[in-house]
Amino acid sequence: MTMWRNSFRDRLRTSGPLRLRSWLSAVLLVGSGAQAFAQTTVTLADAVESAWLRASQATEVAGQTRRAEAERAAAAALWSAPPALEVGVTQDRQRASRPTRETEIGVSLPLWLPGQRAARLGQVDAEVSAATATAEATRLRLAGAVREAAAEVAIQRAEVASGQAQADDLQTLAKDVERRVAAGDLARADALAANAEYLSAATALAQARQRLQVAELGWHTLTGLTQVPELAPTAAAAGMDHPALRAAAHRVELARRGLQVAKTSRRDAPELVVRARHEVAAGEPSTRGVGVALRIPFGTASRNEPLMAAAISELELAEATERELRQQVEGQVAAARVAEASARRQLGDQNRRAALLRERATLVEQSFQAGETALPEMLRALTAAAQAQAESARAQAALAQATSRLQQALGVMP
Repeated sequence: MTMWRNSFRDRLRTSGPLRLRSWLSAVLLVGSGAQAFAQTTVTLADAVESAWLRASQATEVAGQTRRAEAERAAAAALWSAPPALEVGVTQDRQRASRPTRETEIGVSLPLWLPGQRAARLGQVDAEVSAATATAEATRLRLAGAVREAAAEVAIQRAEVASGQAQADDLQTLAKDVERRVAAGDLARADALAANAEYLSAATALAQARQRLQVAELGWHTLTGLTQVPELAPTAAAAGMDHPALRAAAHRVELARRGLQVAKTSRRDAPELVVRARHEVAAGEPSTRGVGVALRIPFGTASRNEPLMAAAISELELAEATERELRQQVEGQVAAARVAEASARRQLGDQNRRAALLRERATLVEQSFQAGETALPEMLRALTAAAQAQAESARAQAALAQATSRLQQALGVMP
């Protein structure tokens, strides 16, 4: 019995109560933003790129960009609309002695109104810029999903690491108590209590592993990757150049350009018509002629007022949406800053609490070895130290998540 106590005390001196060193090393492995997945070659930017290539939004954004580029080419054309060809043939057979046939070919060329072409070019340039900004905003939203998935994996890995260490320590304790019971040093009830604590920890570990598997499956479904990058609790950027705000500003500019197009399109496009005429009559020389005509539609209030009203409404809606979005982003940033500061304070408190409970567990273990403390008290001390260290690991992962959410709120891409 003396040899057993000496060996157990030696383990205590080197590792803390009940292999506390192994428990602490496993938990500290996840200490810096859940470092269980820190040693990888995949960065968060790589994960976002992989998720983007798998997302349907990428195809949608590419289509919007191609459409905007095609409209730019159309606005740069010489004519406001595709030209039209006119072909007509007239035959007069009522006069049998002098039948005639008249053939006419014409080309209708739609013209730009004054200032209309420049306004249209400005509009399509705004469409291209808006499509690019929308792509950046969409990519940022996807980055937010990737960040949350990575944070969830980090938290669950921290839970598994701490649960594994606690289960290992309680298993070692149960075996040691069994040996002491066999030696007649402890009662059988102590062995039952130690084994019950171990089984409880093993059950909690199995549940933590299941949650981790679900989190890793979600990560793989989103990104197609198996490695998970680290979410380090680094300082967030001070400024704010949010892609969503840029996209909203571009939509406002696009609406302004649309209003300008409406102002310069008070009537339908005038048409320049060029015709060639060829007439053939029996017994007479054929005649040819060329004519030019200009067709100018009238602009009426019934046509223009609905178009102007729609353009003005679109501009007002875009401006209101931008204001509302800016308020939302500012609120999200403020809330994220508060959450990040709170997570940082909680991490400090949890670290101090874990250190105190580790020291207490060491003292209680020494008292238990001296026969001054009962096993239930030692189990409570060990459990409290384990839970405190697990909370510290979770707080570390939570800080990394809070910092990541602040970066997301600020519009910072990985």
